[in-house]
Amino acid sequence: MDLIWDGIKEAVRLIFTGDAYVYEVALTSLYVSGTATLIAVVIGFGIASLLVFRAPPGRTLALSAFNAGMALPPVAVGLLVAIMLWRTGPLGALGLLFSPTAIIIAQAVIATPVVTALSVVALQSVNPRLRTQILALGASRWQAGLLLFREARLSLLAAVMAGFGAAISEVGATIMVGGNIRGSTRTLTSATVLEVQHGDFETAIAFSLILLAIIFAVVGTLTVLQQRRSVS
Repeated sequence: MDLIWDGIKEAVRLIFTGDAYVYEVALTSLYVSGTATLIAVVIGFGIASLLVFRAPPGRTLALSAFNAGMALPPVAVGLLVAIMLWRTGPLGALGLLFSPTAIIIAQAVIATPVVTALSVVALQSVNPRLRTQILALGASRWQAGLLLFREARLSLLAAVMAGFGAAISEVGATIMVGGNIRGSTRTLTSATVLEVQHGDFETAIAFSLILLAIIFAVVGTLTVLQQRRSVS
């Protein structure tokens, strides 16, 4: 119990003393996870629109793949991305391994199936007759799609939250493709693992609490936005 309390005090000290290392790690986490989530949202919303509005052949198989992708092992993703970015790999010439970009790619791969699968469910929950009625009134396919996205916005925001949570809480692939390099690719999750390996549990607890605080702040903001829209 004393260890946990010491970790809480250490977290408060690190935050309010303006510790440069802590802020650097926290900002790196926000940057890579935020960017990965944005990529996942763009790709996920696009694929969800295709699967729901166009109903292409093989849609059920694709949906099954994305649903299974929500349980995709992060270490398997990290291994695949590392192989692709390795100096002898297909994308090795780009020199992206052990860089923030490599972490963004890995986290985007992890978050995209989550956003896609939940977005499909969100769009399918909208009354299927609504799109037909909108098109019958003279709206273009783009306008109809935007209106349906507006109708499903509450569930779509939940998909964004889930995608962000999957990205920022990831650690295995992050270390594998990022290398946990201080000042470059060290995130809150990888920093926590490092401190535990060094036996510094107080600092590890502090990093974990800071990570939880960031997740709560981001998800809380999206939740407030979601609930305000539900009232409106």
